[in-house]
Amino acid sequence: MNKLTAKKKLFLAIDFIAIILLVILDQFTKRLAVLHLMDKDSIVLIPGWLELTFLKNRGAAFGILQDQKVFFVMIAIMILLVIAYVLFQLPLEKKYTYLQIILVMIASGAAGNMIDRIANDYVVDFISFVIINFPIFNVADIYVTVSTFLFIILFLFYYKEKDFDFLSFKQQKKYREFK
Repeated sequence: MNKLTAKKKLFLAIDFIAIILLVILDQFTKRLAVLHLMDKDSIVLIPGWLELTFLKNRGAAFGILQDQKVFFVMIAIMILLVIAYVLFQLPLEKKYTYLQIILVMIASGAAGNMIDRIANDYVVDFISFVIINFPIFNVADIYVTVSTFLFIILFLFYYKEKDFDFLSFKQQKKYREFK
């Protein structure tokens, strides 16, 4: 399993390219927000529901942990390392396709917001659901939130505990010894 087959290398390359493209999309939307929203009034897309409003977010959701750049960058690096490990270990079976997509999305969101924190000391947020007074967010946040929600649903109803045996160090040791 530790050998990287040509098929595994192809899947990892596709994952990496997908992450890059999703981060580019996130950064592009943030750049548009800076150019068209910073120091300007909100743009109302759906009156009373959805607006585009520029915000420099120096914390996390709901404004918690303000000015903790190093903490957030370290968390993002840890998330990216864990996701890389899981993607390398992920079996090339169809049932893991959903997990692979979810991990790519979470990695893209973590990387997109980490880039902002490193480059600007804040994250550019600009999407605002005004009807529920929800925190202003961005495309990277959508990647992470939707993917995490889907992961929980899959973990509860689709995958079984044994489906994650490929992550067990004991399982890998047994596999190597058996081989």
